[in-house]
Amino acid sequence: MRRWDLAALALLAGCAVGPRYEPPQPPAGAAAPLVSLNPQAETTAQPPDAWWRLYNDPRLDAYLDEAFAANNDLKAAEANLSAARAALEGARAGTYPSTGIEAGTIYGRDPTTDEILEIAGAKPATTWIDDALIDVSYEFDLFGRVRRQVEAARADAAAAEAGRDVFRITIAAETTRAYAQVCALGEQLAVARQSYETVSREAEINRQRRQAGAGSEFDVVRAEALAAQARAAIPPLEGQRRAALFQLAALIGRTPAHAPAEAEACVAPPKLSALIPIGDGTALLKRRPDIRLADRRLAAATARVGVATADLYPRIQLTGFYGGFATDPSDLFRNVGLGWGLGPKISWVFPNQAGPRARVRQAKAGAAYALDSFDGVVLQALKETEQALAAYSSELDHREALGESQERAHRAFQIAHGQFLAGAIPDLDLLTAEQTMLTADAAVAASDSALVQDQINLFKALGGGWGNAG
Repeated sequence: MRRWDLAALALLAGCAVGPRYEPPQPPAGAAAPLVSLNPQAETTAQPPDAWWRLYNDPRLDAYLDEAFAANNDLKAAEANLSAARAALEGARAGTYPSTGIEAGTIYGRDPTTDEILEIAGAKPATTWIDDALIDVSYEFDLFGRVRRQVEAARADAAAAEAGRDVFRITIAAETTRAYAQVCALGEQLAVARQSYETVSREAEINRQRRQAGAGSEFDVVRAEALAAQARAAIPPLEGQRRAALFQLAALIGRTPAHAPAEAEACVAPPKLSALIPIGDGTALLKRRPDIRLADRRLAAATARVGVATADLYPRIQLTGFYGGFATDPSDLFRNVGLGWGLGPKISWVFPNQAGPRARVRQAKAGAAYALDSFDGVVLQALKETEQALAAYSSELDHREALGESQERAHRAFQIAHGQFLAGAIPDLDLLTAEQTMLTADAAVAASDSALVQDQINLFKALGGGWGNAG
């Protein structure tokens, strides 16, 4: 090969056809501060990755460790990541010369050997033919086909990693949610049982008053009906709590027979001791792995456009071999049987390029789809976060109002109870105050449960829970 040919190849080796990947610009306003920020509930500080530790609950921390270690979907995602990384190593191998060794022996007649024998005046013969060859080839990546394949494989590996992190976020949120539900239902059960004890005492007072001739049978029956109603609220809550416990068991990799019974000791939802750190839009876009997943898929799709485009052009390789062919193994590497060769090889699908051009159009369509998907993922992430912020802020206001209502309902019942014993008010007024108090207690317990679930939804929307998980 002439010197100017080598110089031209070196110059072309720096080229790569197809589009260069440019990070997509998120929709306008995506990086701005989150609009639903409530300064009384949230702060713009960056949230920690292991957000569940903000609850300061060692039992919850232990359950999360179990869940990350046991989850089968996460194990599958790890295997998928390993496969993607292996594919990347395979793509990188294309940037180096490929080598191979072949050796064998065969019994028979070879046309070339027969021809040589005839020229030498000997008769063709059936004999053993041995060969041993070393093959070497190297592709001059003139149009960037190999480089684009490496780019695509690298982006695929990063996408697989982001996909694994999406699973980690879900595991963190759902395990915390199940544990919080067990705790919240414990609080609701405690409230229901306390309510039953309260109305049962009032029903007993009515029975005693009836026996003393100071009340009516109607008053007794009405008080007993309220007690039965309070008792009826307990079994459904017990069933829901057992179901939540089994859900937690499944998430941490245990069978129902080995459900974490110690979790039933929790009788109040986990509570935060400080404002929720939420960051801003820019941090959200960097933190959420589903956005990173969409970005890496777009990068891979863009690189594959280059791979498909490079197939429109010639592929040039430098190939060589060294080895021997002989009827006697001792002649394999002697001049009599030795052979070698070195030279360029060109392959090109031409002039019918309908197939390669169709693959280029397919790759471009895939890149356009990935770009549109990226915008959709960003909008979805912002929507989820703003919705979670709005729901959490609203529930905080709701809980505050319910707390005031509960405090006044208890005070009203205490007053009504004293006046009833003094004979100043009828039984109906006491019963009404009692029902109002029970309703307020149940509403507060339900709000506590909703509040912690809204917190978990917010943390999940913020995209934490994957960096320090396993």
